[in-house]
Amino acid sequence: MSSSAEPNYALEADAGPPEIPAPDLPYRPPMPRSYRPRLGLIGCGGITSHHLEAYRDAGWEVAAFCDCDLDRARARRDAFNPAAPVDADARAVFESADIDVVDLALHPEARGPLMAEALRAGKHVLSQKPFVTDLAFGAELVELARRQGVKLAVNQNGRWAPYQSWARHAVAAGLLGEVQSVAIRIHWDHTWTQGTPFEDVPHLVLFDFGIHWFDLAAQLFAGRPACRVTAHVAPAPGQALKPPLLAQAMIQFDRGLASLDFDAHTRFGPEESLVVTGTRGTLRARGRVLECEQLELWTAEGVCRPRLEGRWFNDGFRGAMGELLCAIEEKREPANSGDDNLRSLALCLAALRAADTGFPQEP
Repeated sequence: MSSSAEPNYALEADAGPPEIPAPDLPYRPPMPRSYRPRLGLIGCGGITSHHLEAYRDAGWEVAAFCDCDLDRARARRDAFNPAAPVDADARAVFESADIDVVDLALHPEARGPLMAEALRAGKHVLSQKPFVTDLAFGAELVELARRQGVKLAVNQNGRWAPYQSWARHAVAAGLLGEVQSVAIRIHWDHTWTQGTPFEDVPHLVLFDFGIHWFDLAAQLFAGRPACRVTAHVAPAPGQALKPPLLAQAMIQFDRGLASLDFDAHTRFGPEESLVVTGTRGTLRARGRVLECEQLELWTAEGVCRPRLEGRWFNDGFRGAMGELLCAIEEKREPANSGDDNLRSLALCLAALRAADTGFPQEP
């Protein structure tokens, strides 16, 4: 028996909050005021078409193209700057007085030594993600950049995906109060990597792909230490790819939790969602993978649903390079600096150890 006097366990729906205007947040990719350096691209693989489109649209000149496969370098050069030189040796770019900033778009193993060479040559560097595979080496690169008086940034391009950027700025502005939980769920088909070098990455999902969302969690819990990380991986039924395509991670922060749930073998109905709860509000984003075009912020004042401009591809790439160029122009550290990225990478590497050992790890 029940009566109207009995509690409803907070499950009864109410009329809902009023709709309120969305706050104006600076989520768009940053642009330097007048600094227009000449860029050198090291590595001309498939993803670099998005780098180059973003740089072209921003008005930044890529004045050198380098790849061990000269035909691939020439193809990129011919498409984006036919007058630029091509080379198979990155040192030719590092030694060129015409190049101010290099975009190192290589896999971590090949990229690490070249980052050090570029920094010693006095070049500002944008490193592809994941930044490094060893935190100590990453710290050495950060210190080298400081000694050389140049900037080192990481291409965490997801930070400038419109929904991620708006969420970061909403948290930084205090609109959610103190963040207490972050829940990230992504269901998509990553089997396109079969037969590519990505298939040889043991933790393809948690490391190469997941670093974007470990970075997001670190940003949303900025200034809050992470205590421990747990993680699990498993092969999906019927998968042909070598690395496991199912992965989960849980990060325990000081007074908060973040959960990351990846299903990279989703054949039907791909979707991404993000929920951030805080002491003053809840942010929800949902929609297509890497898009999350449905965004809303719930607070005591009501609910707002911002209509965002842009897309991750290619705003993310323009944002990562743009933040580096702004930092050079303004003589400050970039928000996506190598030093800043070590915190995100520590979470990711702890998750890999937890998945391998079956035990929680301290980042």
